Amino acid sequence: MIELIGSLIVLLGAVFLFSAGLGLLRMPDAFTRIQAGTKATTLGNMLVLIGLAFYHPGWTFKLVLVAYFVLMTNPISSHALSRAAYRIRTPMAASTVTDALADERENEAEEHS
Repeated sequence: MIELIGSLIVLLGAVFLFSAGLGLLRMPDAFTRIQAGTKATTLGNMLVLIGLAFYHPGWTFKLVLVAYFVLMTNPISSHALSRAAYRIRTPMAASTVTDALADERENEAEEHS
């Protein structure tokens, strides 16, 4: 019974990882691709790690360390990628309504001139 629960959780994690791949293909610009990939892969990885903990209870401590690493690095790396893309003026999708960093960009331009 425990193996079945673990398998279902791993399968659910695989579904989220697959949706992350679809998000990378289907989203209109770099910013939404980064967001779709990060959120779905973080959740997918967590579910796979939880499923593995059901299969191998002795690995739980190691899996918690891996989960911590994923939870710390995925959001930070996606933020860094997004900021870098914004700074090199990667175009946003035409459907983007709000540029929350536009004021900051204008302030930086005024400071440098």
